[in-house]
Amino acid sequence: MKDSKKNIVVTGGAGFIGSHLVDRLLAEGHSVTNIDNFDPFYDESIKRENIKGHLEYDTYTLHEVDIRDKETLDKAIPKEADVIVHLAAKAGARQSIEDPISYQEVNVAGTQNMLEVAREKEIKQFVFASSSSVYGKNPNVPWKEEDVVLQPINPYASTKVSGELLGHVYSHLYDIRFLALRFFTVYGPRQRPDLAIHKFLKLMSDGKEITLYGDGSNRRDYTYIDDIVDGVMAAIDYNDSIYEVINLGNNQTVELLELVEAIEEASGITAKKAFGPEQPGDVKQTWADVGKAGKILHYNSNYSISKGLMVFNEWFENNKVKVATKWILIFGEEVVRASKPN
Repeated sequence: MKDSKKNIVVTGGAGFIGSHLVDRLLAEGHSVTNIDNFDPFYDESIKRENIKGHLEYDTYTLHEVDIRDKETLDKAIPKEADVIVHLAAKAGARQSIEDPISYQEVNVAGTQNMLEVAREKEIKQFVFASSSSVYGKNPNVPWKEEDVVLQPINPYASTKVSGELLGHVYSHLYDIRFLALRFFTVYGPRQRPDLAIHKFLKLMSDGKEITLYGDGSNRRDYTYIDDIVDGVMAAIDYNDSIYEVINLGNNQTVELLELVEAIEEASGITAKKAFGPEQPGDVKQTWADVGKAGKILHYNSNYSISKGLMVFNEWFENNKVKVATKWILIFGEEVVRASKPN
């Protein structure tokens, strides 16, 4: 980062994206306050492992706090903080259909709490993790930030739209610079085991078939974790306009069947494929126009899907024992037993 060392609050800093961001911040000499409640959406031990190295830094502080708890947030977040990077949220489009109320409570009310803390403590830089899912059924690809008619099709996506709008209110009323970064399908080392790339590779390595929902023609803009962290770091330093919405993607879209082929090439394993019905709340394709990110954040995607998958496969191979143990904790021991080759 170009500016002097900063005191940065990261919510969700023990998760996949958050822990990679904290890696970078600590390595560059910044102080980090991590707010994370170790939500049981996936196994806590994964997130504990993610932050093990962070605990060795004197410049790192962990507070196990739920962002719905405003009173405890007030005590945990230092007044001298320069920036809030708000990554914490309940994730999962399909799961949000089953439990929409809790998604509103965490993702909307929790974001409101974080903005209130920023207002009260006069923290003037707020970086918000939004999502490509806000575009929903928008047929105009690649998606551009100026497409103001958003069409979210699941509760998770609607909560991210709400977060962006709350940010606009606070930037207007209280002079808080708010940057909403729309992440496009992030993958890489430490990715959650329930997400497609990690899940597919684990099942393939166990000789088990993978299930593709639909006919395999759905497309996603897969973005490697290092590119996302580059974008977030640039947003932390951004000091021009007071409110911006910015896509962070790879600026290319990959068909699901093409993704499987790329995983096969990276791993040397041939997938056994099965097909299931389209899932409610899933969009047909995502595709980021990253022209704005390039212009105002000097953002550039450096990882093609093949390059990123090679790195991910190397990490997976080096962590097979840990991954297998955590797979049991997340998906159940019987599922793991069934997935092992005879």
